[in-house]
Amino acid sequence: MKNNNSKVIEKEKIIAEKLNGRFAMLGFIALVGAYLTTGQIIPGFI
Repeated sequence: MKNNNSKVIEKEKIIAEKLNGRFAMLGFIALVGAYLTTGQIIPGFI
C-alpha cells in the first residue's frame, strides 16, 4: 500500500530546512555585527 501523505511531509521538511537556514544566516550576521562593534564574540560573557 502506498502512503499518499509522503509529499505533504516532504514539503514541510523543505520549508523547515529553509527556515532553519535563514535563522542560521541571521545568527551569523548578528555574531559578526557583535564582533565588529564590541570586539567580543559574546558581549558581556567574558
